[in-house]
Amino acid sequence: MSIISQGMIELGLTSPLFGIPNWVKGVSWIDAAAAGVLVVFIAFVFLLRSVFPKVGAIAWVTAKETLLQPLFLILTLAGIFGLFIFLFLPYHTLGEDIKIVVSQGLTLVKLFAVFLAVWTASTSIADEIEGKTALMILAKPVGRQNFVLGKYFGVMIAVTAMFIILGLFFVNTIGYKLVYDARESAKDVPTALECYQYVLTILPGLLLAYFETIVLAAISVAISTRLSLLPNLTICLTIYALGHLVPMIVVSNAATQLPLVAFFANLVSAFLPVLDHFNMETAVAMNKSVPLNYMVLSGVYSLLFAAVAMVLSLALFEDRDLA
Repeated sequence: MSIISQGMIELGLTSPLFGIPNWVKGVSWIDAAAAGVLVVFIAFVFLLRSVFPKVGAIAWVTAKETLLQPLFLILTLAGIFGLFIFLFLPYHTLGEDIKIVVSQGLTLVKLFAVFLAVWTASTSIADEIEGKTALMILAKPVGRQNFVLGKYFGVMIAVTAMFIILGLFFVNTIGYKLVYDARESAKDVPTALECYQYVLTILPGLLLAYFETIVLAAISVAISTRLSLLPNLTICLTIYALGHLVPMIVVSNAATQLPLVAFFANLVSAFLPVLDHFNMETAVAMNKSVPLNYMVLSGVYSLLFAAVAMVLSLALFEDRDLA
């Protein structure tokens, strides 16, 4: 962010706007940025449909079906309810409740988005293959590559929509939580600038959670070309657990030096994504800044692994008998 932009933000947050709560002024710039992200997201969808009409058409239909499913509404409303309840639960942390709320909120948004991605990939691809709908689509001048890529982009469009909704609600609740805790502890109410600066530190955690969802959605699409919903959920859950546990196993094995454990950890790390790279909920909750180069490398890692997963899905789907 440039010095001029930062100065404009600080000027807007410190200006005397009477009647508007500090936390509302604090998150207003984040809300404006979210509106910009939404515009870019919509532009990307229209660009996809214009440049790659076949992929874009399949992606749009998949996303529209997902957004209209009851599961999307249920997960979104449940996520909003959970993020709201987190504000008022007693954590007995002697004034550090905000850290627990941030960690729980980031985890909730990520898990709901991952579940939506896995479920949508399974129902959209596996069910259409079993129901012969995919065969009808491929009977038209639509290649198998277009079908798989369109399904993946459609899943990610729906997941991105959920991320924007829950993420926007989450940062607003955190802004209110700062003021709420200050009043409950009889402390000075945070200024709008303080609310803005604190909420700004949460955004890297949301972005890393989105990177992790990109990877797991691609893996789920690859699995869906061969397996149905239940095996897909089981495999993705296993990959999610191993992706977070392997780094911990490597660290703990450094003291014991067990060759078998080291071999297993290296084998899993070679073929499965190391999802612990995206696990920054605790660091973000402790108000520690995430370096920009780490964010860039994490984004590149997620895109590369998603690309590998998509190549695998194309290879698995290429010789799949749809009849």
